[in-house]
Amino acid sequence: MKASQTFLATLKEAPADAEVVSHQLMVRAGLIRKLSAGIYNYLPLGLKVIRKVENIIREEMNRAGAIELLMPIVQPAELWQETGRWEKMGPELLRIKDRHERDFLIQPTSEEVITDLARTEIKSYKQLPINFYQIQTKFRDERRPRFGIMRGREFSMKDAYSFDRDHDGLKRSYALMFDAYVRIFKRMGLTFRAVTADNGAIGGSGSQEFHVIADTGEDAIVYCPNSDYAANLEAAESLSLVTKRDAPKEVMKKVSTPEQKRCEDVARFLKISLTQTIKSLVLAVDQEHGPATFFMLLLRGDHELNEIKASKVPGLTAFRFASDEEVKTACHSPVGYLGPVGLSSNVQIVADRTVANMSDFVCGANEAGYHLTGVNWGRDLPEPIIADIRNAVAGDPSPDGKGVVDICRGIEVGHVFQLGTRYSEAMKCTYLDENGKSQPMVMGCYGIGVTRLLGAAIEQGHDEKGILWPISMAPFELVICPVGYDKSELVRQTADDLHQQLQNAGVDVVLDDRGERPGAMFADWELIGATYRVVIGERSLKEGNVEFQGRRESTAQLVPVNEITEKAAAIIRSAKDNLL
Repeated sequence: MKASQTFLATLKEAPADAEVVSHQLMVRAGLIRKLSAGIYNYLPLGLKVIRKVENIIREEMNRAGAIELLMPIVQPAELWQETGRWEKMGPELLRIKDRHERDFLIQPTSEEVITDLARTEIKSYKQLPINFYQIQTKFRDERRPRFGIMRGREFSMKDAYSFDRDHDGLKRSYALMFDAYVRIFKRMGLTFRAVTADNGAIGGSGSQEFHVIADTGEDAIVYCPNSDYAANLEAAESLSLVTKRDAPKEVMKKVSTPEQKRCEDVARFLKISLTQTIKSLVLAVDQEHGPATFFMLLLRGDHELNEIKASKVPGLTAFRFASDEEVKTACHSPVGYLGPVGLSSNVQIVADRTVANMSDFVCGANEAGYHLTGVNWGRDLPEPIIADIRNAVAGDPSPDGKGVVDICRGIEVGHVFQLGTRYSEAMKCTYLDENGKSQPMVMGCYGIGVTRLLGAAIEQGHDEKGILWPISMAPFELVICPVGYDKSELVRQTADDLHQQLQNAGVDVVLDDRGERPGAMFADWELIGATYRVVIGERSLKEGNVEFQGRRESTAQLVPVNEITEKAAAIIRSAKDNLL
């Protein structure tokens, strides 16, 4: 391809609303243009990258035995009403009506539609297992779309759905998809981790996320450097940091702590370690009939509540934080001086694992200006409900016993779920087994954020000049930059010949035939992120050479003009082979 035959739209400056580097560079490199909040046009170079990503995904999904189909973007509400998600999904679900006032939605995902298709088309165990996938546009009406395509409202996604006879079959299908995802992200040249994750709104019995490692990632990943353990912060297990509860050594005392409401302030005031304090959080659960029920959750003073874990405590699925007035009514104490001692039996106490093993700790006295010291379980207050409800922190023991954990940032680009019968039972998606008995199909769900992968790759690979694409994703593998293309017949003829030779060798090459000055020409292609560059100038040609340089290399090398095609093609083949 020649540059004059495509559409280059590079910019020197990024728009003011571009907060992250991927958004800035995608706009500047001419990959995207904003249409509306969270909705983008993909310009030709951006679409070219998307197609490369899609090709890798298709090859590996087909290799894993999945079958491609295509489902509508617009879906009827009644399918979502069968599963209860029409009501549960909330404002992110874009609901619409047709001219007959019938309810529809713009799909954020397709569990209901694929389940409806399976219950219609699959009747016998002989048709199972089967795995369908699509690459399709999705829409989620984010309240605050930001970070360009990283958290947009409209995006492209690969979603796949497996159907099996039983849970053993699901495990096999899940393993096939997990392995396919590993191959996909390796072929894309990305540094990534597979982590244990929360199932979220999709549901199911177990799931793992795939994260591209990047300092700007929205998600915190808890991992053990000495093992394969890795989990999203929401799902990372936190062991007790106190292995055994010591016998009481102190008498419980009420001490004056005027204006000291935070654990940090209390610890400083009493000249004790923050790890000797506990913080009390009051949660409320509204009831269909009657007043809300209340829970007091206890964490060590230096720990933070993990709301996802808290929601898994029995009775807390639909919790909210109690208001100050509710706290005063339920605990007879102002916020800031709350504690578990002497509470009404109407308030259930839930202690984090670490807190449950603490002794002689400090907590609020349920009286303004006072705290209790020397508090102990059993002696001063009843034994609590014990649950893992805190965020993991760097240095915690790894749950697999192989050292301590660290925390890095990641960008979620894929998610695999073991759905089980969550959707098939709700929608009566069944098959007949060998005995003619009706059984629910057992499902798995597997998603990859196609367009999000572009942003994730850029967040992981960029420098002050522009994008550092992995070669498998780059819009061009090589750019030919002729200096004086519009002025020198020798340069033009050499560039045209090399362009044809590289195309014949299977290289994805572009020839910049615009006649631009060298500085402007180089800046454009460094911004866009062509993986390799050949510079052709009249002076070097007279010596029989051209310049060859990788985008990640600081210096160019001189290569004889009659050897450049073979050398460049071999280097590019090797770079691509290393990703397989």
